[in-house]
Amino acid sequence: MVAVDEVEVVIAHNERATLRVGEVFLKIDADRTRLDAEVEAMTLAPIPTPRILWRKPPVLALAALRGTTLGTLGRPSTASPAAWAAAGAAIRSLHDAPLPPWPGRSVDKLAADLEDECEWLLATEALPAGVLPADVVTHNRRIAETVLRPWTPAFTHGDLHVAHVFAEGDTITGVIDWSEAAPGDALFDLASLTLGHPEHLDDVLAGYGDADRDVIRAWWSMRCLLAIRWLAEHGFDPSAPGCEIDVLRAQM
Repeated sequence: MVAVDEVEVVIAHNERATLRVGEVFLKIDADRTRLDAEVEAMTLAPIPTPRILWRKPPVLALAALRGTTLGTLGRPSTASPAAWAAAGAAIRSLHDAPLPPWPGRSVDKLAADLEDECEWLLATEALPAGVLPADVVTHNRRIAETVLRPWTPAFTHGDLHVAHVFAEGDTITGVIDWSEAAPGDALFDLASLTLGHPEHLDDVLAGYGDADRDVIRAWWSMRCLLAIRWLAEHGFDPSAPGCEIDVLRAQM
């Protein structure tokens, strides 16, 4: 057993937690089916993922990846344009792979979720007054509705946050957090990766290939509108600089 100086709480809320103990990450998830899906998705994915060290539900132990994340919301990315392009190429490999054998979210479910969340955002007192004006919600809802069209399902990561992609120099060393992987709209992953970092969209597409930029921008609005309530209810601040509410304001 290797001695460690401390245990770092990477993320924690009432559904799951991730701890770092030295070079090992311990993921604790109350939903065993979600943990099962994450393990299978990492096994199926044709791109680098963390090495599974052991698994004893509700805990999954993963080896740390080399390198650093492409960036974080609210801060300029220090990764090179070539690293962002390499991320785009890796995503293309994922999207070209055979679909995982479980269902994804339908367009009808997405439309219903959008309606529910916009109603909540317009009525809620959970956010400070003036943080998210009604016109920002309604404008972004109109933008978000662009994604409500038929798509050809791809193997999507489902939560391809910029902090979930690791690079060493110009090389992608791995992608973490596969619990939301499912068949879905490929452009959702591209939007998730560039959320809050629109200046790197060209770099990503240089590696990925051509994609509909209007739909990617619509997914920026959709992702933020759908995420704000969950973030607020789980102890995160969607109004922090550069985060979801700032992204919605930037879409105006």
